[in-house]
Amino acid sequence: MESNLLELHIVRHGKSSWDYPHIADIDRPLTERGIENAHQMAQRFLANYHTPDLIITSSAARAVHTCLIFVRILRVPFEQITINDLIYNGTDDEILGMIHSVPPRVKRLMIFGHNPAFTDLANRFLQHKIDNLPTAGIVSLHFNAPDWLEINRSNVVSEFFDFPKRQS
Repeated sequence: MESNLLELHIVRHGKSSWDYPHIADIDRPLTERGIENAHQMAQRFLANYHTPDLIITSSAARAVHTCLIFVRILRVPFEQITINDLIYNGTDDEILGMIHSVPPRVKRLMIFGHNPAFTDLANRFLQHKIDNLPTAGIVSLHFNAPDWLEINRSNVVSEFFDFPKRQS
């Protein structure tokens, strides 16, 4: 019998640089700390969770770079990665609509993107709301739902919030 357990991992991009005032926001790179934190969080994820079936990332350079660090550490095949422009400027409603369109064969989904939408999206499901999803932070949610259209706060069976400065 097939499990109805779905995993959603909401990952904010690593710390990005403001040192280049003349480049577009979408092109801002990660800082050294952003790269280090992405490595740290990918290692923590690897120790606690299964590899995602599908990864969807914002098209912003900082999100793509964070995503690629995770992909290398988690050994996710590139065929399982999608870049979606909607995440860059999308609202939590729009991003949830994107999640709803994920095929039911995908049981473990990881998304990379930005605030404020990612904090707002996480708070739709968390029992204990968060003020801010920090850079390189992850909210992991497990739902007892037959498909992505059915996910909601009432069918969350476990949740976990992790970020680089969190003490174990």
